[in-house]
Amino acid sequence: MLNIQIEAHTELTAELAEKIALLTAQISELDRAQTIESIEQRLSNKTSLILLTYVEGELAGFKLGYQIEAHCFYSWLGGVVADFRNIGLAKSMLEYQEKWAAAQGFSRLEVKTRNQYKAMLNMLVANQYQITQVESHSNIAKNKLHLQKSL
Repeated sequence: MLNIQIEAHTELTAELAEKIALLTAQISELDRAQTIESIEQRLSNKTSLILLTYVEGELAGFKLGYQIEAHCFYSWLGGVVADFRNIGLAKSMLEYQEKWAAAQGFSRLEVKTRNQYKAMLNMLVANQYQITQVESHSNIAKNKLHLQKSL
């Protein structure tokens, strides 16, 4: 059995931003690696949750989210390094984020993904997220899907 730990933070530090920026560069599905500055800009002065997941002590994934409305939490960005996929890390972080958001008084969680990320889309639908909007793209695989779940 693997030793898996999820570390939760509600304040972004320079060290956390650096770890996340380095992780985003390792996840090919992300449109672009995030910089320390872009992460700080997105999360500063907002109620936020920063999850880091470790497998056997090695940083394997992350999930970032923040408040966008009084009762709505936005799951902004996340990913798992290729070597650590298919062991349930993304689902564990999603469930952690949902429980945390509900405990903070949020009643809705929103997320965006693209058609081309089938594993993510399947996980969201399996966890009771519903599609609320589609942003069309000339390449259907790049259609952006907006989903939400009531907590």
